[in-house]
Amino acid sequence: MTDRSDLFERVPRADFDVPGRSNGLWDVFRWHYLLRLLIRTGVTTRYRNSVLGWTWSYVRPAAQFIVFWIVFGVFLDLNRVPNYAVYLFSGIIVINLFSEAFKNATSSIVGNAPLVRKVYLPRQLFAVSAVIVAFVHFLPQVALLLVVVLFLGWLVKMSILGILAILAGALIIVLFALGLGLLFGAVNVRFRDAENIVELLLLLATWASPVLYFWTMVAEVLPDWALRLYLLNPITQAVELFHFGFWTPVTTSDLPLPPDLGINTLWTFLIAVASIVVGQYVFRSLEGRFAQDL
Repeated sequence: MTDRSDLFERVPRADFDVPGRSNGLWDVFRWHYLLRLLIRTGVTTRYRNSVLGWTWSYVRPAAQFIVFWIVFGVFLDLNRVPNYAVYLFSGIIVINLFSEAFKNATSSIVGNAPLVRKVYLPRQLFAVSAVIVAFVHFLPQVALLLVVVLFLGWLVKMSILGILAILAGALIIVLFALGLGLLFGAVNVRFRDAENIVELLLLLATWASPVLYFWTMVAEVLPDWALRLYLLNPITQAVELFHFGFWTPVTTSDLPLPPDLGINTLWTFLIAVASIVVGQYVFRSLEGRFAQDL
């Protein structure tokens, strides 16, 4: 009979994985089958036992739009701007994507506490799947906006640069939300105050970006250096990219484009990537105690 111990002795120790050792986000790609399962579960269970189902993906942004349009468009007379409804809705869907992705990624570890306590799997999977599920629910809102601008002649006036701007804006928001979600998701396991901090940040995000107003209004009151910092906010940049892609082609307005829109896109992309690096570092530093803290 063959001695199996001799067979294992000939296998290099480097070929074995140390149980529980994380390779960071790289493990998300290695465990892609589990990522697909988490995404499918998140998408299919969100509206389970709901009468309206996926219609809720349209109802919430529509309600936000109506409230903001009445307050800012009618009461504050911003509706004098051509196609202000398109301008407003373009920003709302960006904020909704960031809010849902960031919030769900922050609570993803705590929300999957039974799995984290009982079995080993890359914990980053939960944050990544939460962001992707948020992006899936963001697509119907984009489709609704697309239908509106098509009626306004967007198809004739669109440009490749505008489409690239839309894609770049979505990518920046997804990366930035993932980076912050990894950071706050890891901290939230130990200190549940993180979820309350996230709620405050999301409240500020809506008002700190040119969703309801125009960037020129900010330029009138801020010094030049503060305006540059304002425009380097990844959320602000993503909103302006969506305005450039959806609103500008269907509008004849004197509102100028933000300065350095192209170079700021590169800078905000690098900021979003940096947030992932920082978030991943904090996440890996704290994940060793996730099971105990939960």
